[in-house]
Amino acid sequence: MTVYLSSIVGSASIGVYALATENIVMIPRMVPLQKAQEFADFLKVKLAYTSISGSVLAGSLVCANSQGMIVSHAIREEELAAIKTVFDGNITIMDSRKTAYGNLVLASDKGAVVDPRFKETEVAKISAALGVEVAPTEIAGLPYVGSLAVATNKGVLAHPLLKDDERKILENIFKVPVDVGTVNCGVPYVGTGLLANTHAAVAGSMTTGPEMFIIGNALDVVQEEEK
Repeated sequence: MTVYLSSIVGSASIGVYALATENIVMIPRMVPLQKAQEFADFLKVKLAYTSISGSVLAGSLVCANSQGMIVSHAIREEELAAIKTVFDGNITIMDSRKTAYGNLVLASDKGAVVDPRFKETEVAKISAALGVEVAPTEIAGLPYVGSLAVATNKGVLAHPLLKDDERKILENIFKVPVDVGTVNCGVPYVGTGLLANTHAAVAGSMTTGPEMFIIGNALDVVQEEEK
């Protein structure tokens, strides 16, 4: 169980381009296949090698856990087909103007929290898609919960300005310890620069040693050299 450092297309904001669960990592095809496979090897999962809605920003556009995946109505048939070759969970296409579900939903196999501006019907659909309890909340007073934290089945790492009442909601929903930290030399939007599951974590290449130490403790993984 390890913390690695890496980048995608020269960017340390790896969470914008990719997402990870306990069984897959999604990497856009603009990334060389060998590099994409490295991420899969780090996290000990299968590789879903595809764009989303023609975009390279898979991490911002998709939310998933082991049971299910949420995508926007703009996803293409060939992209769905690529995902289905490695992911056998429920794929739910949301009929909404919203598209950035990776930014709007934070999920693990134990629970999920969502942007509080979602309608009750949308929250219910997300809960059914992911197979977990879902609660609306903000993190650090901001609604983009998916970009503000990373949740695994072992821990949650969130924006350093996380409020006490928000922490209680996260602890109740995810049923794991919740810590705060940053990535990429002080960036508080943790989800933009960190991929993780119970096997390992991959942080953006600008992440410092002290940040890696906090990530390792929060998510119960250990540090490793840059790859």
